[in-house]
Amino acid sequence: MRVHHRNLTNLVGCCNEGAHLAILYEFMANGNLKQHLSDRKETSLSWEDRLRIAVGAARGLEYLHKSCKPPIIHRDIKSTNILLNEKFEAKLADFGLSRIYPSEGGTHVSTVVAGTPGYLDPEYNITNRLNEKSDVYSFGVVLLEIITGHPVITEVENEDKHIHISQLVTSMASEGHIEDIVDPCLLGEFEVVSAKKAVEVALKCTCHTSSKRPSMNEVVVELKECLAMELARKTNSRGIGPHLAREINSMNWDSESSLQPR
Repeated sequence: MRVHHRNLTNLVGCCNEGAHLAILYEFMANGNLKQHLSDRKETSLSWEDRLRIAVGAARGLEYLHKSCKPPIIHRDIKSTNILLNEKFEAKLADFGLSRIYPSEGGTHVSTVVAGTPGYLDPEYNITNRLNEKSDVYSFGVVLLEIITGHPVITEVENEDKHIHISQLVTSMASEGHIEDIVDPCLLGEFEVVSAKKAVEVALKCTCHTSSKRPSMNEVVVELKECLAMELARKTNSRGIGPHLAREINSMNWDSESSLQPR
Protein backbone atom coordinates (compact mmCIF):
# COMPACT_ATOMS: atom_id res chain seq x y z
CA MET A 1 0.00 0.00 0.00
CA ARG A 2 2.97 2.33 0.45
CA VAL A 3 4.24 2.10 -3.13
CA HIS A 4 2.58 3.91 -6.01
CA HIS A 5 3.69 3.97 -9.62
CA ARG A 6 1.91 3.95 -12.97
CA ASN A 7 3.54 0.59 -13.79
CA LEU A 8 2.51 -1.18 -10.59
CA THR A 9 -1.01 -2.50 -10.02
CA ASN A 10 -2.94 -0.47 -7.45
CA LEU A 11 -4.20 -2.23 -4.35
CA VAL A 12 -7.92 -1.50 -3.95
CA GLY A 13 -8.59 -3.35 -0.72
CA CYS A 14 -8.70 -6.67 1.04
CA CYS A 15 -11.16 -9.10 2.60
CA ASN A 16 -10.51 -10.98 5.83
CA GLU A 17 -13.80 -12.47 6.98
CA GLY A 18 -13.49 -15.93 8.49
CA ALA A 19 -12.42 -18.31 5.74
CA HIS A 20 -12.78 -15.61 3.10
CA LEU A 21 -9.39 -14.11 2.35
CA ALA A 22 -8.76 -11.92 -0.67
CA ILE A 23 -6.60 -9.10 -1.94
CA LEU A 24 -8.29 -6.81 -4.47
CA TYR A 25 -6.34 -5.05 -7.21
CA GLU A 26 -7.48 -2.67 -9.94
CA PHE A 27 -9.18 -4.28 -12.94
CA MET A 28 -6.82 -4.90 -15.87
CA ALA A 29 -8.93 -5.19 -19.01
CA ASN A 30 -6.41 -7.03 -21.21
CA GLY A 31 -5.31 -9.72 -18.80
CA ASN A 32 -1.67 -10.71 -18.59
CA LEU A 33 1.19 -10.54 -21.06
CA LYS A 34 1.51 -14.32 -21.32
CA GLN A 35 -1.96 -14.60 -22.85
CA HIS A 36 -1.06 -12.27 -25.70
CA LEU A 37 2.20 -14.08 -26.44
CA SER A 38 0.86 -17.63 -26.35
CA ASP A 39 -2.67 -17.32 -27.77
CA ARG A 40 -2.10 -17.32 -31.52
CA LYS A 41 -5.82 -16.83 -32.18
CA GLU A 42 -5.61 -13.24 -31.03
CA THR A 43 -4.09 -10.38 -33.02
CA SER A 44 -0.37 -10.44 -32.39
CA LEU A 45 1.19 -7.55 -30.52
CA SER A 46 3.19 -5.29 -32.82
CA TRP A 47 6.89 -4.64 -32.23
CA GLU A 48 6.03 -1.18 -30.93
CA ASP A 49 3.42 -2.68 -28.57
CA ARG A 50 5.96 -5.17 -27.26
CA LEU A 51 8.59 -2.51 -26.65
CA ARG A 52 6.10 -0.25 -24.86
CA ILE A 53 5.11 -3.13 -22.60
CA ALA A 54 8.78 -3.98 -21.94
CA VAL A 55 9.61 -0.35 -21.10
CA GLY A 56 6.59 -0.12 -18.78
CA ALA A 57 7.49 -3.28 -16.88
CA ALA A 58 11.13 -2.19 -16.67
CA ARG A 59 10.11 1.19 -15.27
CA GLY A 60 8.02 -0.53 -12.60
CA LEU A 61 11.01 -2.60 -11.53
CA GLU A 62 13.30 0.42 -11.65
CA TYR A 63 10.93 2.18 -9.25
CA LEU A 64 10.96 -0.74 -6.81
CA HIS A 65 14.77 -0.97 -6.88
CA LYS A 66 15.73 2.71 -6.85
CA SER A 67 12.85 4.89 -5.67
CA CYS A 68 11.38 2.85 -2.84
CA LYS A 69 12.90 3.42 0.60
CA PRO A 70 13.96 0.78 1.48
CA PRO A 71 14.28 -0.85 -1.98
CA ILE A 72 12.04 -3.79 -2.84
CA ILE A 73 12.91 -6.95 -4.79
CA HIS A 74 9.84 -8.38 -6.53
CA ARG A 75 11.22 -11.95 -6.69
CA ASP A 76 8.58 -13.33 -9.07
CA ILE A 77 8.80 -11.40 -12.33
CA LYS A 78 7.21 -13.44 -15.12
CA SER A 79 4.90 -12.82 -18.07
CA THR A 80 1.79 -13.84 -16.12
CA ASN A 81 2.61 -11.20 -13.48
CA ILE A 82 2.73 -8.38 -16.03
CA LEU A 83 -0.84 -7.16 -16.47
CA LEU A 84 -2.19 -4.97 -19.26
CA ASN A 85 -4.88 -2.32 -18.89
CA GLU A 86 -7.34 -1.13 -21.55
CA LYS A 87 -4.54 0.85 -23.25
CA PHE A 88 -2.15 -2.12 -23.10
CA GLU A 89 0.00 -0.31 -20.54
CA ALA A 90 2.03 -2.77 -18.47
CA LYS A 91 1.75 -3.02 -14.69
CA LEU A 92 3.60 -5.42 -12.40
CA ALA A 93 1.41 -7.53 -10.14
CA ASP A 94 1.61 -10.17 -7.39
CA PHE A 95 3.95 -8.95 -4.66
CA GLY A 96 3.45 -12.00 -2.45
CA LEU A 97 7.13 -13.01 -2.65
CA SER A 98 8.59 -9.50 -2.51
CA ARG A 99 11.40 -8.75 -0.09
CA ILE A 100 12.86 -5.53 1.28
CA TYR A 101 16.49 -5.05 0.29
CA PRO A 102 19.06 -3.34 2.56
CA SER A 103 19.94 0.00 0.99
CA GLU A 104 22.80 0.86 3.34
CA GLY A 105 25.90 -1.29 3.06
CA GLY A 106 24.15 -4.54 2.18
CA THR A 107 24.93 -6.48 -0.96
CA HIS A 108 22.27 -9.18 -0.68
CA VAL A 109 19.56 -10.79 1.42
CA SER A 110 20.08 -14.40 2.50
CA THR A 111 16.74 -16.14 2.11
CA VAL A 112 15.13 -19.43 1.17
CA VAL A 113 14.88 -19.66 -2.61
CA ALA A 114 11.46 -18.74 -4.01
CA GLY A 115 10.25 -17.94 -7.50
CA THR A 116 9.09 -19.61 -10.68
CA PRO A 117 11.20 -22.22 -12.51
CA GLY A 118 12.57 -20.85 -15.76
CA TYR A 119 12.49 -17.29 -14.47
CA LEU A 120 14.51 -17.98 -11.33
CA ASP A 121 17.99 -16.44 -11.14
CA PRO A 122 20.41 -19.43 -11.26
CA GLU A 123 22.94 -17.66 -9.02
CA TYR A 124 20.32 -16.96 -6.37
CA ASN A 125 19.10 -20.55 -6.71
CA ILE A 126 22.59 -21.85 -5.87
CA THR A 127 23.71 -19.36 -3.21
CA ASN A 128 20.41 -18.31 -1.55
CA ARG A 129 21.71 -14.75 -1.90
CA LEU A 130 19.02 -12.45 -3.23
CA ASN A 131 19.67 -8.98 -4.67
CA GLU A 132 18.13 -6.66 -7.27
CA LYS A 133 20.00 -8.43 -10.07
CA SER A 134 17.79 -11.47 -9.42
CA ASP A 135 14.84 -9.43 -10.70
CA VAL A 136 16.97 -8.32 -13.64
CA TYR A 137 17.51 -11.95 -14.65
CA SER A 138 13.77 -12.70 -14.48
CA PHE A 139 13.00 -9.58 -16.50
CA GLY A 140 15.52 -10.69 -19.12
CA VAL A 141 13.64 -13.96 -19.51
CA VAL A 142 10.36 -12.06 -19.96
CA LEU A 143 12.03 -9.81 -22.54
CA LEU A 144 13.13 -12.88 -24.50
CA GLU A 145 9.52 -14.09 -24.43
CA ILE A 146 8.36 -10.71 -25.73
CA ILE A 147 10.91 -10.77 -28.55
CA THR A 148 10.55 -14.37 -29.68
CA GLY A 149 7.08 -15.53 -28.67
CA HIS A 150 8.72 -18.77 -27.49
CA PRO A 151 7.87 -20.45 -24.16
CA VAL A 152 10.47 -20.19 -21.41
CA ILE A 153 11.19 -23.93 -21.53
CA THR A 154 11.04 -25.86 -24.81
CA GLU A 155 11.12 -29.64 -25.18
CA VAL A 156 13.75 -30.84 -27.65
CA GLU A 157 12.19 -33.10 -30.25
CA ASN A 158 13.31 -36.74 -30.20
CA GLU A 159 15.45 -36.02 -27.15
CA ASP A 160 14.66 -36.43 -23.48
CA LYS A 161 15.72 -32.90 -22.52
CA HIS A 162 14.56 -29.31 -22.38
CA ILE A 163 16.17 -26.07 -23.47
CA HIS A 164 15.82 -22.70 -21.75
CA ILE A 165 14.83 -19.70 -23.85
CA SER A 166 18.13 -17.93 -23.09
CA GLN A 167 20.11 -20.92 -24.43
CA LEU A 168 17.90 -21.08 -27.50
CA VAL A 169 18.31 -17.38 -28.32
CA THR A 170 22.06 -17.42 -27.58
CA SER A 171 22.46 -20.26 -30.06
CA MET A 172 20.36 -18.47 -32.69
CA ALA A 173 22.13 -15.14 -32.10
CA SER A 174 25.51 -16.75 -32.78
CA GLU A 175 24.31 -17.40 -36.34
CA GLY A 176 23.53 -13.69 -36.72
CA HIS A 177 20.03 -13.89 -38.22
CA ILE A 178 17.73 -11.61 -36.23
CA GLU A 179 14.76 -12.58 -38.43
CA ASP A 180 15.01 -16.13 -37.08
CA ILE A 181 14.89 -14.89 -33.49
CA VAL A 182 12.02 -12.38 -33.58
CA ASP A 183 8.47 -13.76 -33.31
CA PRO A 184 7.38 -14.80 -36.84
CA CYS A 185 3.90 -13.45 -36.03
CA LEU A 186 5.34 -9.98 -36.65
CA LEU A 187 5.82 -10.90 -40.33
CA GLY A 188 9.06 -8.93 -40.47
CA GLU A 189 7.40 -5.66 -39.37
CA PHE A 190 10.10 -4.36 -37.04
CA GLU A 191 13.21 -2.19 -37.09
CA VAL A 192 16.15 -4.60 -37.35
CA VAL A 193 18.66 -2.60 -35.29
CA SER A 194 15.99 -2.11 -32.63
CA ALA A 195 15.38 -5.86 -32.46
CA LYS A 196 19.10 -6.68 -32.32
CA LYS A 197 19.59 -4.21 -29.48
CA ALA A 198 16.62 -5.66 -27.57
CA VAL A 199 18.09 -9.17 -27.90
CA GLU A 200 21.46 -7.91 -26.64
CA VAL A 201 19.77 -6.31 -23.61
CA ALA A 202 17.85 -9.50 -22.84
CA LEU A 203 20.96 -11.70 -23.04
CA LYS A 204 22.90 -9.30 -20.78
CA CYS A 205 20.07 -9.52 -18.25
CA THR A 206 20.13 -13.32 -18.31
CA CYS A 207 23.88 -13.62 -17.76
CA HIS A 208 24.46 -16.29 -15.10
CA THR A 209 26.86 -13.99 -13.21
CA SER A 210 24.76 -11.33 -11.49
CA SER A 211 27.55 -8.72 -11.38
CA LYS A 212 27.64 -8.72 -15.19
CA ARG A 213 23.94 -7.91 -15.52
CA PRO A 214 22.83 -4.30 -16.09
CA SER A 215 20.76 -2.37 -13.55
CA MET A 216 17.09 -1.77 -14.30
CA ASN A 217 17.91 1.89 -14.85
CA GLU A 218 20.30 0.88 -17.65
CA VAL A 219 17.71 -1.50 -19.07
CA VAL A 220 15.08 1.27 -19.22
CA VAL A 221 17.47 3.55 -21.12
CA GLU A 222 18.39 0.81 -23.61
CA LEU A 223 14.78 -0.19 -24.25
CA LYS A 224 13.72 3.41 -24.78
CA GLU A 225 16.37 3.60 -27.48
CA CYS A 226 14.90 0.47 -29.08
CA LEU A 227 11.46 2.08 -29.02
CA ALA A 228 12.81 5.33 -30.48
CA MET A 229 14.26 3.39 -33.42
CA GLU A 230 10.95 1.63 -34.07
CA LEU A 231 8.99 4.89 -33.89
CA ALA A 232 11.44 6.42 -36.37
CA ARG A 233 10.88 3.51 -38.76
CA LYS A 234 7.15 4.09 -38.60
CA THR A 235 7.60 7.75 -39.49
CA ASN A 236 9.73 6.90 -42.52
CA SER A 237 12.99 7.82 -40.77
CA ARG A 238 14.84 4.59 -41.45
CA GLY A 239 18.51 4.44 -40.65
CA ILE A 240 18.27 6.19 -37.27
CA GLY A 241 21.52 5.68 -35.41
CA PRO A 242 22.25 5.23 -31.70
CA HIS A 243 23.18 8.92 -31.40
CA LEU A 244 19.76 10.11 -32.56
CA ALA A 245 18.06 7.43 -30.49
CA ARG A 246 19.80 8.78 -27.38
CA GLU A 247 18.75 12.28 -28.36
CA ILE A 248 15.09 11.19 -28.52
CA ASN A 249 15.53 9.29 -25.26
CA SER A 250 16.83 12.42 -23.52
CA MET A 251 13.63 14.35 -24.21
CA ASN A 252 11.21 15.10 -21.38
CA TRP A 253 8.55 12.43 -21.08
CA ASP A 254 4.97 13.52 -20.49
CA SER A 255 3.54 12.55 -17.09
CA GLU A 256 0.44 11.02 -18.68
CA SER A 257 2.45 8.74 -20.94
CA SER A 258 6.05 7.98 -20.09
CA LEU A 259 6.65 6.91 -23.69
CA GLN A 260 5.38 9.98 -25.58
CA PRO A 261 7.94 12.76 -26.08
CA ARG A 262 6.58 16.31 -25.75
